[in-house]
Amino acid sequence: MSIDYGSKRVGIAISDDDKKYSFQRDFFFNDKNLFKKILEFIKNENIERIILGYPLNLKSEKTLQTGEVELFSRKLTNHLTSNNIKAEIIYEDERFTSKIAQYNLISSGLSKKERKQKGHTDSISAQIILQDYLDKQKNKNQ
Repeated sequence: MSIDYGSKRVGIAISDDDKKYSFQRDFFFNDKNLFKKILEFIKNENIERIILGYPLNLKSEKTLQTGEVELFSRKLTNHLTSNNIKAEIIYEDERFTSKIAQYNLISSGLSKKERKQKGHTDSISAQIILQDYLDKQKNKNQ
C-alpha cells in the first residue's frame, strides 16, 4: 500500500499480489476519521507494508511538509500498534509525483471538470510513489 499524505486529502494505491504493479485506489479526506479509514483499508486489503511519500526539496533537504509527514507517520504507527496491526512503514522520495500525476491526468482524456477533482491527483501520486518503490525493489533483487 502507498500513501500520498496531504493536509486536505490522502491518496491511496496498492500493488498486485506479485508486487510488480501499482494501482491507484482512492483518496481519503484528512479529517477526524482518517486513521479509522486507513485501518479499515489495511484490514480489508491485508496490507503488510505501507510506502509513505516523503517530501524533500530539490537539494534532498527536508521541508515543512516533511515534518508533517513524519508526524503523520508516528501517529499512524501508534494507531496501528494500538489496534494490533503490524504493518511496516517505509519512506519513499515523492519529488515530482504531483507534477507527473497532473500530466498523466491531462493525457488520460478526462474532461477538464474531472481533472480538477484533486483526489485524482492524490491517488495517482500514491500510485507513482508505490511503483517507484516496487521498481527499486525489483532492481535490487536482480
